[in-house]
Amino acid sequence: MSTRDDPAGCRDGSGAAQGARLVVDDHGVVVEWSSQAQALLGYPAEEVLGRRVSVLLNGPGERTDPGASEVRGAVAEPAVRHRSGQVLEVGIQIWPTVSEGGAVWWTVLLTPEGDSGGPSIDSAVLRAVLTQSPLGLQVLDPDLRLMRFSAAAPGVRGLLGDEVIGRPLREVAPGVVDDALERMLRDVLDTGRPVIDVEHAGRPPSDPDHEHIYSVSLYRLQDRAGGVLGLLAASTDICERHRARAGLDLLLDASTRIGTTLDVGTTCEELVGVAVPGLADIAVVDILDEVLEGKAPQPGPVSSHAVLRRAAFKSTEGALASVAYRVGEVNLSYPRSFRDCLADLRPRLVQHLEIDSEWAVHDARRAELIRRTGAHSLMVVPLTARGIVLGLASFYRTATPDPFEEDILALTADLGARAALCIDNARRYTRERTAALILRSSLLPQALPDQNAVDVALHHVSTAAGDWYDVIPLSGARVALVVGHVPGHGMAAAAAMGQLRVAINTLAAQDLAPDELLADLDDLVTGAAGRGAPSARTHPTREQAIGATCVYAVYDPISRRCTLARAGHPAPVIASPQGVVAVPDVPAGPALGSGRPPYGTSELEISEGSTLALFTSSLVTTHDCDPQQGLTRLRHVLGNPLPALQDTCDAIIRAQHPLTPDNDVVLLLARTRALAADQVASWTLPNDPSVVTDARSLTSRQLATWGMQELDFTTQLLVSELVTNAIRYATGPVRQRLIRDRTLICEVTDDSSTAPHLRQADLADEGGRGLYLVAQLSGRWGTRFTARGKTIWAEQALP
Repeated sequence: MSTRDDPAGCRDGSGAAQGARLVVDDHGVVVEWSSQAQALLGYPAEEVLGRRVSVLLNGPGERTDPGASEVRGAVAEPAVRHRSGQVLEVGIQIWPTVSEGGAVWWTVLLTPEGDSGGPSIDSAVLRAVLTQSPLGLQVLDPDLRLMRFSAAAPGVRGLLGDEVIGRPLREVAPGVVDDALERMLRDVLDTGRPVIDVEHAGRPPSDPDHEHIYSVSLYRLQDRAGGVLGLLAASTDICERHRARAGLDLLLDASTRIGTTLDVGTTCEELVGVAVPGLADIAVVDILDEVLEGKAPQPGPVSSHAVLRRAAFKSTEGALASVAYRVGEVNLSYPRSFRDCLADLRPRLVQHLEIDSEWAVHDARRAELIRRTGAHSLMVVPLTARGIVLGLASFYRTATPDPFEEDILALTADLGARAALCIDNARRYTRERTAALILRSSLLPQALPDQNAVDVALHHVSTAAGDWYDVIPLSGARVALVVGHVPGHGMAAAAAMGQLRVAINTLAAQDLAPDELLADLDDLVTGAAGRGAPSARTHPTREQAIGATCVYAVYDPISRRCTLARAGHPAPVIASPQGVVAVPDVPAGPALGSGRPPYGTSELEISEGSTLALFTSSLVTTHDCDPQQGLTRLRHVLGNPLPALQDTCDAIIRAQHPLTPDNDVVLLLARTRALAADQVASWTLPNDPSVVTDARSLTSRQLATWGMQELDFTTQLLVSELVTNAIRYATGPVRQRLIRDRTLICEVTDDSSTAPHLRQADLADEGGRGLYLVAQLSGRWGTRFTARGKTIWAEQALP
């Protein structure tokens, strides 16, 4: 017999105050008899040792056998018979005890009825815990054999004590006890450290078809001397709590993963990514066609004939070899549950999905796929936000055996509502972005103008609608190159960009120097261009333009000189025909609207065939590299150009990896040309009215050389008026120049800064008709000021 304390807490001969103690073996034979037992029942030890205990404990018409199934309750109050024949009412506590041979014996504690003290209370408490409490309690011996359990606990109802008592716990509940739990049990036995509230999944004997989640706590049982008696395992089924927490976790996950972008398709993909596999085995999102275009359907239910387009799909691994509808494909017909969902905007639950003839008629492709995958449960949720229907989300279970329940449907509807709000935000952004891009497209050059000064290649990708470029032909065969950026997105940025571009074209037509042009542009942004003009702070478009950047370059193919100025913009990069790449020292003027002009210029002579690269800062600055690295890649490609300028442009874009379609980038490459010497003729004339005749003769001879006799008469008239006007107001020599480009350009330069003024002369006036005549004879004309005077020019179309 083991010398461990029995569960009642007494050793042999020490339990008088608590009751009479005896021990029976696994056959019901008394093997120990205490003096308290002799005092209570009157039998001396020599009369009972070796006899069956039923002889002593039987009441009238009863049989109490510690080996019977009643033992598992461990508490009883039968009548026992005294040696004299008197029937005694006693309380009985029975505890399993492991003998030295390893057999299960039973310690019996008899307490006379009416005795006060702990045992009666303990018996009542123990009886309540083991028979009424929903808490699962299992008492295990050191070999993890089941010694006692609470019969009312979930998962073990229906088990018979005589079938499981003394058996290893893993044999009793193989679906619950696995290697991990068994290691945990032995660790508690070995270390004595309890395990509190650990979650464990398993399939209990009472419900082997469904997985349950338990909260398990383990405690080592010891006697007063520290001897290990076994383990107490306390568990409770937390499936409902676990499901509620999983639902909250799913919604929290959705709040962080859905709506990370303002793209409808991406948002739909994020929805199915959250739903699979945590909620369903297959998740599908179908969106109304007009929503994908950024349009808003009419509020309320939609027609059952509405066009739905597949926007996202996801399944667990191996659930599908193919899909019924590919992403982007239209579905014009769908089953009744889908149509009803669109009609009343209420979610639908089909716990047990059956593919009947109605499915085959309205959606045969989906029906066939459901058959093949074994989908058995379905939820359909409308995606609605701000009163409008966006589409449908459908969820299927294939591998998961349990069907969807009503609480899962409520959770899914909440998930759909959150996702629908993100989808609608993306739709509204798509609508505004589309409108902004249409506006931007209408405000940008529809085609680059014809000119002979430079060859041009362009790469322009803009989602913000605030980047722009321009190639502007100027007088004297020159050309202006412009690249700019307006901060911000949407319609306001597009409108500000359009306003700045129009202003630059207007100022460029006045032949302003680059620094003067930027200064006037800054005045426009700040509202200081005219008296009484509204300030930028009260004008939305001007306020949007504050902080805009711009680089402006003017190239002259005759002198091969380039003049540059910039306002808060990256300096251009210039590559010579020999592959030498340099960044010119252009003064870094402030961004427009910052109120810190003036702006400086840089003028340099560049070789014919050189390449100028004007770009926005986004070309060389990406999220994973600094501007110097991007500038180094740009210089490398420019130093090794491809024969075709557009190929070089594309190579630069490829080199700036990882650019994405969402990057706003403008890259303008201009390869310089030079006019041949025989395309330009110039003369310096003294300030004398008599030289007008010489100017006309020189012009006539030059036109004959070029084979342009058809223009001789009109050109002589133009030269006469321009030279006469110059001699009248200038004090020094007059310079005349003819340029044969895409047009015939006639220029007269003098040292006077007086600007000519076109006016309508009266019939009686003797003068005032000269510039009017120039305007009538030429295609266009104008004045540009130089450092030492002005140049009046006029252009005629070539024959």
